[in-house]
This record gives sequence, C-alpha cells and structure tokens, in this order.
Amino acid sequence: MSLALAERSNLIGPSATLMMGAEARRLKAKGIEVLDFALGEPDFDTPANIQQAAWKAISGGLTHYTPPAGIPELRQAIATHYSRHFGLPTEAAQVVISNGAKHSLHNALMAVCGPGDEVVIPAPYWVSYSDLVKLTGAVPVIVPTTEASGFKISPRQLRAAITWRTKLFMINSPSNPTGVVYHRRELEALADVILETHAGVLSDEIYEQLTYGAVEPTCFATLRPDLADRMITVSGVSKTYAMTGWRIGWAVAAEPIAKFMGDIQSQETSNPCSVSQWAALEAIVGPQDSVVQMKAEFQKRRDYVLSRIESLPNVTCTPPDGAFYAFMNVSSHFGRTIGGTLIDNSTSFCMAALSQAQVALVMGSAFGAEGYARMSFATSLQTLEKGFDALERFLGN
Repeated sequence: MSLALAERSNLIGPSATLMMGAEARRLKAKGIEVLDFALGEPDFDTPANIQQAAWKAISGGLTHYTPPAGIPELRQAIATHYSRHFGLPTEAAQVVISNGAKHSLHNALMAVCGPGDEVVIPAPYWVSYSDLVKLTGAVPVIVPTTEASGFKISPRQLRAAITWRTKLFMINSPSNPTGVVYHRRELEALADVILETHAGVLSDEIYEQLTYGAVEPTCFATLRPDLADRMITVSGVSKTYAMTGWRIGWAVAAEPIAKFMGDIQSQETSNPCSVSQWAALEAIVGPQDSVVQMKAEFQKRRDYVLSRIESLPNVTCTPPDGAFYAFMNVSSHFGRTIGGTLIDNSTSFCMAALSQAQVALVMGSAFGAEGYARMSFATSLQTLEKGFDALERFLGN
C-alpha cells in the first residue's frame, strides 16, 4: 500500500502563473518561439552594486547560518526605512526577513490564523492568497470587485464581509493582477472599518515603489494611530530591484507576532540565504539610481501596452497605476471559435492564445476574476510589439 497524502493536498493546486510559465518553457524547449507574458519577473539584471555586495559577502566568509529572522543589519535597515520613508516608527525586532515575500505571507498567516478563522480577500487577488489561507485551516472569504469600481473593495463591502470569525483583511496595493493603486483616502475609509471591528490587516506592499505618473503608494499601517498593532506589512526586494531569484522578503508586525513568525521560520527553513541578505542590505541602503531607471522603462512599456490594447478588437483594460501588469477584459470573445477552438472561459482563451499565437498569458480565473487575462509587461518593448502583433492576428481569426 502506498503512502497516502494528507488531506490538505486537496486544498491547494499549483500556482497558475508558474504553471503557464512552465508550459511556455516546454514549448521553447521544442524550438517554438514563445512570447512569454506570464511571469511577474523584471527582465533587468540585478544592479551591479547589489551583485558586488553578494560577491563581497561570499569572499568574506558570510556564508553560514544567520539568526532565523535575519541578520541584524538588514532588519535594522528595513526598520529605519519604514521609520524615515513612511513615518512608521519601527524597531528591528518587529522585522522578520524571509525567503521571499510569499514566504513572509505564509509565515504571517501561520502566525495568526487557524481552523475556524476567516480571511477577507478582495478579488481579483494574487493567485497564492487563497491557497495560503487554506493551508492554515482558515477560510478565505472572497469579495468580488468590478471593473466599474476600479477593482477596489468599498468600505460597505468590507463591513459586510467581516464577521466574528474574521481574523484578517488582506489587501494588495499596488495590485497584482490589476495594477490598481488605492488612493490614501480610500485606504483611510477601509482602515476606519477595520478599527470598528476586532480584525487585523495583512497588507502586501511588494510593488510599493513601482507606481506611475503622480500616483503615490501608501503604507497601510500609517493610516491611523491605533492601526499599527493590528498590522502585518509585507514587502521585499524582488520586484523593485530585479532580485526575484535572490528570495528575500520581509514582514513588519507587532513584536510578539514578529517573534512568533521568526520561531516558525526557525523550524521551517532555519534562515534566509545569508548571501542574499547581504545583497538585499545593499539594495536598501545603496544608490537608488537603478530603481529610477527601471521604473522609467516600466512607464514606457505601460504606455505602449495601453496603446496597443486599444487596437485589440473587443478587449478593454483598466489602466494600471502601479506594478507591471495589464488585466485585460477578454470576455467579449467567449462563445467564439478561434482557430478551431471554442473559447468559453479565460482558461480556454489563454490556452488557445498560447497554442495558436505562442503568446503566454495567465487566465483571470486564477485571480478569482473570470473573463480576464493578465499580461505582464516586465519584458522588452520588442517582445511586447511581437506579442501584440500575434494577439491581433489571433483575435482576427
């Protein structure tokens, strides 16, 4: 008799973004040119000063175990960043360094959620939120938002979703997959609802430095004086500094929660990669010129993407104010047969686009929003041009 899987194996599936990325790589391995817009990964190299910091750490022998919650220097640098940049008084003991922001989210949920708890999540949401909640035994309570509302949850919706079982409200601004950025006054209204209740907030702010035009991000924990003790703020270096593979994220929380998250991590992974932590320290305290340059390039790509979406037949998109995604409404094509394939949902749309046009997108259903397809524009203008040319031919069939 074979060993049986635990019941939790039925709770989660593979990440849709990674699945589509893997399918794109499979086709590439067969010699097929794939225009890959599935992964949210900057195509830039990690800046040279950060690479040099890593080499310095290696040559200096900084390759051993670190404290489970991270090296003191990095924890202090992040605490200083929140204190100075956001005006959020933060001590190093409130900071936990983890193996990427996704790991920080996992640690946060494991630290405060359990069976019988509920976590309110506005949809569209990042693909991993719901499954990470389920792994704790808690229940994700999905609150749909609409294109007409700017994909933003309203105070009324939030108030109606919170029950005596609610442990957390999860919010992501700037948002993956929509690129939506909540204005400060909108977040203040949500914060006021939270303060009427016993619930806490898990704020995923991984795209905090990637906003466009005059749009500014807001650190949720700064909105009201009594909010900080109910907050867990998550961010990291992956998106801002093109360091996805270095796997360094962090959480900022009240000290008892941070300590328990560090204890969880000590049992699960011992500590994040030592070399990556020293590289992340340089990213935060070193020159920020590369961030300005990458952000300017993302702005160009965003503007180009929006101009090309306007030319796609029966496709609309709420302009993203942050991150590097276009969340396209493709539902007008449902019911069509394209290239011999019946398009009846976002999955069939994306699979047909991949097989027929060699364009890799991610289905909206993976983000809790059927009818949409997410395109990452964290790639070159040349690739984007080829991709839209291929999509135009595909939709014109």
